[in-house]
Amino acid sequence: MMTDKSGRRPVAGGRRRAVFLDRDGTINVERDYLYRPEEFTFISGAPEAIRALKVAGFLVVVVTNQSGVARGYFGPAEVEQLHAHIQSELATFDTAIDAFYYCPHHPQAGHGSYRVDCDCRKGRPGMLLQAAHDYDIDLTRSYMVGDKDADIEAGRSAGCTSVLVLTGYGAETALGSGTSPDIVCADLNAAAMVILDLDQVNTVSPK
Repeated sequence: MMTDKSGRRPVAGGRRRAVFLDRDGTINVERDYLYRPEEFTFISGAPEAIRALKVAGFLVVVVTNQSGVARGYFGPAEVEQLHAHIQSELATFDTAIDAFYYCPHHPQAGHGSYRVDCDCRKGRPGMLLQAAHDYDIDLTRSYMVGDKDADIEAGRSAGCTSVLVLTGYGAETALGSGTSPDIVCADLNAAAMVILDLDQVNTVSPK
């Protein structure tokens, strides 16, 4: 959970690069208010994409809105249980997520302390800024991959290159009139290949 309101802004100069991933509709098949591990299914190619990004030296960080907590559909323990399940499943592909950040709030539908207009809910960049602080990430050399306008807005506000995938709600997002992403890809696996190609171009030494 991320509730930081420190006012941190996008900064360069961190030593590490990251690929920030939305969860539902990007890594796994979209299911409204998913929290049961038995209902979790990877989108084809997602584990391999995560592994390829990590092998190339990127941190892979999940940033996900989970307003089901605010709505009372499930609690933080269930979110963390699902994330542990994701790690267990990824281990069979010899890879893992480096960090999970989630926002449990909603500005209108939340109950009690979860009903708040927070900085961590995407499309604000709070979770990305917190991760940059925690892991010494250079946001200007990092990417945000997701299937909704909120993902693109959060990535752009953080100073990342934004990538829209057409899985989940992505095809619908692409047809809308929301924020324009920097890159559009069919799915996470395709996005990883584009990111790795760009990374290779950017790291080639000048002759």
